[in-house]
Amino acid sequence: MIATIINSVLVLGGSLLGLLLKNRITERFSNAMTNALGLCILVIGVISAVKTEQVLCMIVSLALGTGIGEFLHIEDGLDHLGEWLRKLIERNRSGGSSFTEGFVTASLLFCVGSMAIMGSLEAGVSHNYSIILAKSIIDCITAVTFAAALGVGVAFSSLAIFFYQGTLTLLAGVLGPYLSQPVVTEMSAVGGAIIIGVAFNMLGLGEKKMHVGSMLPGIFFPIIYLPLAGLISSIF
Repeated sequence: MIATIINSVLVLGGSLLGLLLKNRITERFSNAMTNALGLCILVIGVISAVKTEQVLCMIVSLALGTGIGEFLHIEDGLDHLGEWLRKLIERNRSGGSSFTEGFVTASLLFCVGSMAIMGSLEAGVSHNYSIILAKSIIDCITAVTFAAALGVGVAFSSLAIFFYQGTLTLLAGVLGPYLSQPVVTEMSAVGGAIIIGVAFNMLGLGEKKMHVGSMLPGIFFPIIYLPLAGLISSIF
């Protein structure tokens, strides 16, 4: 848990620094940095996604995960949570959409992906914190620009990091020894595909924003898919 706490604190610190620099950063500069980060996120997502060794696993996981996510209205839940936090700190003057966008975008970026999954698993199973610590530095730098561009909502993503990565780390301590390397690889690949969706939304690609929050359950479907696929293959 110590590595997750460090990750959360660094994101909070980076966000506060970004808020302090907000008035000194022009809109043009913020837009340019957001686009640049969007491209970087796209590359990170592609790198993770192409590591898949079973494309069908990714397709099934994303399809079923998104179906469940839409049924549970996960994307709406994230939006409502962002709005609730905005009202809690009474920042009506900054606009709800900006707060929600900052909170949801930063939370998805910091919580989804190979480093979050692999880092949490390594921390829980072998107490190796190097991956999460490296991720923490990247997240801190990203949070500075994100907070300057998207506002205080980014700071509250530190809570999402704490609960999400903390939960994964605790679960990994119990379940980690039972997860094979192929399962972890496919979980990371699905996470990479979702990160690509985040990048598309940031860059404004497509006519409508993707409900990437609703895709999150798909990350965990390889845990079920790969053993089931292996069993079916052994039968036929």
